[in-house]
Amino acid sequence: MANYEKPARSKYFNGPIYDQMAEDLQLTGKAQRTVHGYLRAVWQLADHCCKAPDQITETELRRYFLYLRNQKKSAYGTLRVALSGVQFFYRTTCVRDWNVLSMLKLKNENTLPEVITRQQVRQIILAANTQRMRVFFWTVYSLGLRLGEGLNLQVGDIDSQRKMVHIHRGKGAKDRYIPISQFTIDALRRYWVTHQHPKFLFPADGRNHTLKPGTVSVAKTPMSMTSAQGAIKKITKELKFGKRVTMHTLRHSFATHLLEANVSLRVIQQYLGHSSLMTTIEYLHLTDTAQQDARGTIEKLFAWKIDEAK
Repeated sequence: MANYEKPARSKYFNGPIYDQMAEDLQLTGKAQRTVHGYLRAVWQLADHCCKAPDQITETELRRYFLYLRNQKKSAYGTLRVALSGVQFFYRTTCVRDWNVLSMLKLKNENTLPEVITRQQVRQIILAANTQRMRVFFWTVYSLGLRLGEGLNLQVGDIDSQRKMVHIHRGKGAKDRYIPISQFTIDALRRYWVTHQHPKFLFPADGRNHTLKPGTVSVAKTPMSMTSAQGAIKKITKELKFGKRVTMHTLRHSFATHLLEANVSLRVIQQYLGHSSLMTTIEYLHLTDTAQQDARGTIEKLFAWKIDEAK
């Protein structure tokens, strides 16, 4: 079962109404990242209005989104999560028949994801100060995983004989298989020996954040999202890459690096678990390999000296 880590409760968003929304999100099959983002969106609304979300009026909701757009000038991604989370709350958990919920629209921005080079991936991994984080970064990158998929990897998901990984309940509740290198298998084995958890490959920390040699982890949940997110944020800030790098950047980089190595888009689509090939095609814009191939082809196809024709 997925580890639905929830953000901290706030003064104005807690108790039964908080629990109900969290349960509604899980019952509707939302991914861990979505659960976290939607709950956070509602407590940000509640904190801004200084009242519980079930007490907020339609007028106050209108003013809040005008504030996000005009004063705070929130980025598209921030607005999208805020809007989706609030709409879910007032359409599912605390139903309100408000015109503003249908009125709120966002202009779609076709922005390309950030990617980093293979050398930069190596720099991030080597800069991690714990074996757990080094292995986790490498595993997410080398398998092209979403953050939640990496956190919830289990011992039984790894088929070392066939060198395949079974990803359970990915986005959209879809399973898929991904090939795993022997290098990654060996790294996971070496790390597993340090905690020997019977289920999770990346269990949550103990109270003292370390285990004595030979001690078996008894964690009830996988490592938290915030541990991984905080670690990569700190590392990339120190490395001064000049761009925003997140755990999801490793997934984008995996796809781009495969494409540059001439792996077909259809295969990459399967590895990433994309429902549509159109989603995978965006990675063509992130590499100049295809353009270089096209330039070579153009040189051959159109190598005519027409100015010398008689």
